[in-house]
Amino acid sequence: MDLEVEGERYRGELRVHCYRMLGSFDEAEDLVQETFLRAWRGRDTFEGRSSLRVWLYRIATNACLDHLDGRKRRVVLPHHVGPPSASFHETRAVPAEVTWLQPFPDHLYVAPRDQEPEAAAVARETLELAFLAAIQHLPARQRAVVILHDVLGWPARQTAGALDGTVASVNSALQRARATLREHLPPGRMDWAPAAPPSDEDRRLLRRYMSAVERGDLDEMAGLLAEDVRTTMPPYAEWFLGRPSVLEALSLSWNPDGPDYVGEFRVVPTAANGQLAAATYVRPPGAPAYAGFGIGVVTVERGRISEITAFHTPSLFAVFGLPDEFSAPLPSL
Repeated sequence: MDLEVEGERYRGELRVHCYRMLGSFDEAEDLVQETFLRAWRGRDTFEGRSSLRVWLYRIATNACLDHLDGRKRRVVLPHHVGPPSASFHETRAVPAEVTWLQPFPDHLYVAPRDQEPEAAAVARETLELAFLAAIQHLPARQRAVVILHDVLGWPARQTAGALDGTVASVNSALQRARATLREHLPPGRMDWAPAAPPSDEDRRLLRRYMSAVERGDLDEMAGLLAEDVRTTMPPYAEWFLGRPSVLEALSLSWNPDGPDYVGEFRVVPTAANGQLAAATYVRPPGAPAYAGFGIGVVTVERGRISEITAFHTPSLFAVFGLPDEFSAPLPSL
């Protein structure tokens, strides 16, 4: 067997696995490379007693655990760090141990090869931001147990083997991890029920949102937002809660006559973490081109936008298959 060729078949799902473990797309890419490096170095130890896929998952999981070992690291979103901002001009320092969660592009998602369709749908749901943010509250080893056992569906004995543990230790870790997850997940999400994909109505709402951003239409935006909407923009620690606060912040950054004017926006649809998303470009006053500004993951509940997580990480635009910048007019993407 050509280990390198056969192993490449699993690169996509190993990237997803490392992303769940780490909450960072960039770090997941690095750890997949580390996984294949370790597999190559240890190729003589692969004796075929398990499948190549299981062997690679074991290597990837332990590479992630080694990466996390002893590090003071919290992968979170801004609303986990402090209360909502009182004003648009409030500034906050980001704690040194904080690493911001990153989005994952849908077009790179690969479902586990050996899962049944319904189980694969559950696994896809656990790529949503709500789950990714919640699971980062777990110690690294508990996180690995939950991902292997509850997400990938590995039996307790197989999970224990991957982690050089016992069935009793796996069951104990699962019990503690599930209790922690209940504290951080929305009600009912511990059922691991497959999430419904965005509906046509949700997509129409996203198009209206995109148009409102491009036109700077506060009245239209007010009609789209839920009363208790939450907006965040990692890597900034400031965030806003409630329609009035969000609209006040937008009114300042969208006002071309004000000192806080950001510029002219263009927005294109994309998809991240199994959710609706839009990539935003901005052209500051006097600038010749639109530059990548952020990837906004949009949550819709009961016909209104309940959350917008706008990742201000232009370096990820290429990962989403988007240009870093463009001159007007907007190109066809």
